[in-house]
Amino acid sequence: MDFAYSAKTLDLMARVSAFMDEHIYPVEREYKSYLANAADPWTTPPLMEELKEKARAAGLWNLFMPGTEFGAGLTNLEYAPLAEIMGRVTWASEAFNCSAPDTGNMGVLANYGTPAQQEQWLQPLLAGEIRSGFSMTEPDVASSDATNVQTSMVREGDEFHINGHKWFTSGAMNRNCRILIVMGKTDPGNADRYRQQSMMLVPMDTPGLRIVRPLSSFGYFDQPEGHAELLFEDVRVPATNLLLGEGRGFEIAQGRLGPGRIHHCMRLIGCAQRALELSCQRAEQRETFGRKLSQHQSVREDIARSYCEIEQARLLTLKAADQMDRLGNKAARELISAIKIVAPQMACTVIDRAIQLHGGGGLTEDFPLAHAYHYARCIRLADGPDQVHMMQLGRDLVGRFNA
Repeated sequence: MDFAYSAKTLDLMARVSAFMDEHIYPVEREYKSYLANAADPWTTPPLMEELKEKARAAGLWNLFMPGTEFGAGLTNLEYAPLAEIMGRVTWASEAFNCSAPDTGNMGVLANYGTPAQQEQWLQPLLAGEIRSGFSMTEPDVASSDATNVQTSMVREGDEFHINGHKWFTSGAMNRNCRILIVMGKTDPGNADRYRQQSMMLVPMDTPGLRIVRPLSSFGYFDQPEGHAELLFEDVRVPATNLLLGEGRGFEIAQGRLGPGRIHHCMRLIGCAQRALELSCQRAEQRETFGRKLSQHQSVREDIARSYCEIEQARLLTLKAADQMDRLGNKAARELISAIKIVAPQMACTVIDRAIQLHGGGGLTEDFPLAHAYHYARCIRLADGPDQVHMMQLGRDLVGRFNA
């Protein structure tokens, strides 16, 4: 395996890093302050719109999208270190039009959407003119097993009637969210539990679609995107809003989640890497019991462990990205599960050590650590909880060695 990045990737890494240095890090506090004091925190800050214009002008736009028809034409391996750099600031990826859930939704529309669906929804998303949401999880069932999803999608003539209760619908609180991708059951009686579900495009202004409330986790509301609890009460959409075909929801989900997991893992590695760097700086700046923190053996051990764990997770994630590029998402599923198990837990551990080293300050918004920990802890559940990935990976490994 070649561990060296290509000249193309190194150039993009340098350009994204320079953009972060010049435009993102200097306004971190300003961005947080705006959202904390905004009359409507669900409106994208004007500062973000300015950053998006600068990134687009710099040619750092839609870097996540493979192929040149809709994006920069980068492979997963080429994009992975760019996602890591963006991940050093939890909200920075939006400036490059590379933030979830839009990246996953754009991938779905590019891979499975009809030309009409792409014209109506993909093109404005690629241009950064609108935002989108992804709606699968439900409060009344264990959604880690997505076959439990109960939202009904009943076809009547040229329409589907949708009824259901969703929550943690990512992106739905943003005022610029115009479209949801919703998973529900079109064929609940199908003997194949994985052919019961479909995915549907549902515009946010559709009658019968109601936002119940924004959801917080650890006190964070993730403004301005947010995670919404939603009710679908006799929501009617044209049959042309169906994605790919009835009963193909799981097929779409698997196509969506493979790259998405790579993106989240690399962003978390960026969070952890920054936490380590902040720890090293803090250890040299503070003294306890007559010597610098960096001279205490326990601090040195924590820093050394964090370095090793980040490197291990980074290499595993890059290996998964490489295998996805060469062999496809299905062939890389074991490594994708492995990184989803390893990277979020690693980030939680490394960031927690950094918080501890920063003392009380590490718990405050004076540092990016508390929000980064929140992000890492959430991703241990999002895109499939740890236990599901371990269950599936263990099953596949046992099956392979007993074939």
